[in-house]
Amino acid sequence: MDRRPNKIIPADLATVPGLDALEAARIEVGAIPSDAQAIGVGVYTDGDVPGEVGFDRAALEQAGFTAKPGSVLNVPRAGRPDLVVIGLGAQDDLTADVLRDAAAVLMRGAARRERVGLRIDDLAGVEVEVATRALAEGALLARYRYTVLNSASTHIALKALTLDIPGYGDVDQPITQAFVGARAAVVARDLANTPPGHLTAVNMGEIAESLGERFGFAVELFDKEALIALGCGGLLGVNQGSTEEPRMIKLTYTPSGESSGHLGLVGKGIMYDSGGISLKPSDPMHLLMKMDMGGAAAVLGAFTGLRDAGTTATVSGWLMCTDNMPSGTSYKLGDVLTARGGTTIEVKNTDAEGRLVMSDALVLANEDGVDAIVDIATLTGAALVSLGSARAPVFGNDQRTVDLVTAAAATVDEQVWQLPLERKYRPQLDSEIADIANLGGPFAGATTAALFLEHFVGKTPWAHLDIAGTMQTEKDDAWRTAGATGFGARILLEVARGFAPAS
Repeated sequence: MDRRPNKIIPADLATVPGLDALEAARIEVGAIPSDAQAIGVGVYTDGDVPGEVGFDRAALEQAGFTAKPGSVLNVPRAGRPDLVVIGLGAQDDLTADVLRDAAAVLMRGAARRERVGLRIDDLAGVEVEVATRALAEGALLARYRYTVLNSASTHIALKALTLDIPGYGDVDQPITQAFVGARAAVVARDLANTPPGHLTAVNMGEIAESLGERFGFAVELFDKEALIALGCGGLLGVNQGSTEEPRMIKLTYTPSGESSGHLGLVGKGIMYDSGGISLKPSDPMHLLMKMDMGGAAAVLGAFTGLRDAGTTATVSGWLMCTDNMPSGTSYKLGDVLTARGGTTIEVKNTDAEGRLVMSDALVLANEDGVDAIVDIATLTGAALVSLGSARAPVFGNDQRTVDLVTAAAATVDEQVWQLPLERKYRPQLDSEIADIANLGGPFAGATTAALFLEHFVGKTPWAHLDIAGTMQTEKDDAWRTAGATGFGARILLEVARGFAPAS
């Protein structure tokens, strides 16, 4: 790992520590073993309370337990495993999402226990394979915690979870898929949680190479000289103010059999965003700008799962990595950058840099002949203002591609909402001295940013995810652990898993 000596970073510091913890965990379906330290029991708002709970419904309600989704009651028991009573809501309302959240509630309630069991007597019509995957995912994602730099951390990793649910048979496949999906998110979380001094664009490339060898995808790194040769003026322009080298990281997954199509994924990788000359204020949002590479992290996380998910399409990824810093060499307001393909871009704000680095990648994806493009970026504050932190806007020029993203998001319970690509706003990006400007007017900023990207997409089917609002959570929220959420990694994996172009 390329580290500057003055940073005093241990040579053996784990770069994706959550991945190590994930691979050490074990999940099985069957009778809960005698060495379980805590046992969760699911309780519905209707029907009988399982006898194992030891309390009737009136006693539970008196203790403040409602059995609504998210409710929990911890009961320590001397000489026996802790009892964690978990609310499942009404039986008619049970879904995979409710079960995923319930497993997360158990992980929070049994946070001090490394061997845990969960018993649900009735799956209320949810298929056992679907239930198994959701429960396993919820547990693995909720138990994640980024602690590698905290010497005083008391976090206890999960070693074993046993799911005692009815009707189970051969459930190896859903458990495997739960681990694959969790892996994608955990890799994305680890990278986005890493301090910017510990994770440069060069380091991102090194980590990608290591993960590629481990999980079956090819990695090609493009340094500054290679980017100059390619004419990637967007990425090079943003990098001008930095002392750190940029990297374009190209990822390629090739299926073992005949390819069902070619999907392109593009991720914004601003390793730290100060705003450049258009400097951000020193506020809590500025503190989060180590996560401005969350799009690139999501793409890299998704690639770690493609092989094990049985993906049949060829998938190419472009991670556009640099930091955006102010200095005597920074690009300036009024500069004109020339992107790959020759489009000239007037810089009206150096803090609208993500779209600049992505412009080169979108052109390269088209040159590679992809059948569709999905890009993902922590692109605009307007996305956070419009939909908050629980849901990401999705835009696109092709409804089928947008629908692939929205369906994948629903499957993994990472919520998105389609916003219109309102082309009446496109003239706001007109420039008097260049082909296009990098900033529109004061309103609909998420839309004008998407319109900028569409300029470089051309006619290729395309969807754009703006994850500026969903990239992190301030506190634990179901299976979303405080810090970087890894939002989008599982969506991209799900899109790629069965991708085929329109016939």
